[in-house]
Amino acid sequence: MRVLLVDDDDSYARAVTRWLVTAGCEVVYAANGQEALEILREAPVDSILTDLFMPEKEGLETITEARMTRPGVRIVAMSGGGSLGDGRTLLTVARALGASATLQKPFSRQQLLAALELPANG
Repeated sequence: MRVLLVDDDDSYARAVTRWLVTAGCEVVYAANGQEALEILREAPVDSILTDLFMPEKEGLETITEARMTRPGVRIVAMSGGGSLGDGRTLLTVARALGASATLQKPFSRQQLLAALELPANG
C-alpha cells in the first residue's frame, strides 16, 4: 500500500513512517497540504494520512481538494485537537468533508493500522 503522509511535525512524521514501513507500506511524505496535492496530481496513492493544522494549506482544505482530485482514495485525518467554537471538532468536520476515518493525536500503532484498514500483525 502506498500512503501519502502529510504532517509538518517532523518527529511525529518519522514515528508514523516507521510504523507504516514496518506494516509493509511505501510512504510518500509531504510537509503541508500544498505539497501533498502536488504529489497527488503526479502519482496515485492508496491512502492519505493528513494532519489538520499545517502551514501553506491546512488539512481541511487538503481533504476537500484531494477528494475532488482522487475521489476513491482513503483519507485519514489526524489532529491533536481543535474546534470551530460551535461544538464541532475539526475531526468531525474532516469526516463531513470526506475523511474515511479520523485519529486523535497521540494515537497508537494499532489505531493507525485500523484507520488505514491494514492488518494489525503487519
